[in-house]
Amino acid sequence: MDDVEPPEPVRPAHFTREQLERVILGDLPGLTSTDVADAAGVTVHEARRLWRALGFPDAGEAPAFNDADLSALSTLIGTVEAGAIDFDTAVRMTRAVGQTMARLADWQVATLAARVEELEAGEEATGSRIGSALRLAEQVGVPFERLLIYSWRRHLAAAVGRIEALGAADEDLHTTQVTVGFADLVSFTALSNEIEESRLGDMVEIFESRCADVVASRHGRVIKTLGDSVLFVSEDPVQGLEIAFDIVELIGNDGRLPDVRLGLATGSVIMRMGDVYGPPVNLAARLTTVARRNRVIVDRETADRLPAEDFDTRALTPRPVRGFGVVEPVAARRR
Repeated sequence: MDDVEPPEPVRPAHFTREQLERVILGDLPGLTSTDVADAAGVTVHEARRLWRALGFPDAGEAPAFNDADLSALSTLIGTVEAGAIDFDTAVRMTRAVGQTMARLADWQVATLAARVEELEAGEEATGSRIGSALRLAEQVGVPFERLLIYSWRRHLAAAVGRIEALGAADEDLHTTQVTVGFADLVSFTALSNEIEESRLGDMVEIFESRCADVVASRHGRVIKTLGDSVLFVSEDPVQGLEIAFDIVELIGNDGRLPDVRLGLATGSVIMRMGDVYGPPVNLAARLTTVARRNRVIVDRETADRLPAEDFDTRALTPRPVRGFGVVEPVAARRR
């Protein structure tokens, strides 16, 4: 990425969306689906399939693409033609990239929106939000593009290492044993109907960022956030419990946030597309409905793997849990 040159500054008298798009993409669209497909040596159907996998609707025969789109498609098809991957794998990888980048882009725009408002309210105001957005795109576009590549390489190295560290079965590298944790804010739905949207957004941001910091510090991994809940995984039950207790301590003592409940379950999960699937995931979520405020509830599998000298466990009354029949939850706490 070191050879990437920032685009020439754009300072028009009247700012338009097309000018902002040109700064971000490097050029305005001038190629059709057929143009791009023919130049890349694929069928229009294949080109459109990859475009949809990236997360965009078919453009028909409108000029919706530029040379960068052609270069990206040609590079990907070249990898397929070289035999490194097949076309279906290319589609799956493209879908993973598209879903990840869509969320990242939304997150980045939402984060920078406040900065745009600051610029327009200050001495450097352009008279248009698009004008300030142009300035930000010029100033932070290339640095963040480099950060994106750096971060991807770091996470790729960590993901490859997890295959070995988590003991993935030789017959299926997608299946592994983990402890799944689910942190859930208490009465969030009711609260969200009572407070201002700006405060609600701040609350979610604080909750997600605090949980992410705790999970990372304990060598776990956040799988996804759902506003009022966070799903994470850890290599073993002890690590998972330490994460859960730290979240309770941090969130439960923060007056800006509701109380929190946590459920943990241990077992075999399938890891695909950056997500995890399997009974432990569902059970961990169900156990949060059993937990009291600022408490941690685990399944029997997790409880049986905890060292007695470090943790106290107490079996609770067996009860029906949707999708699992009658389950005996276990309350856990540090000694």
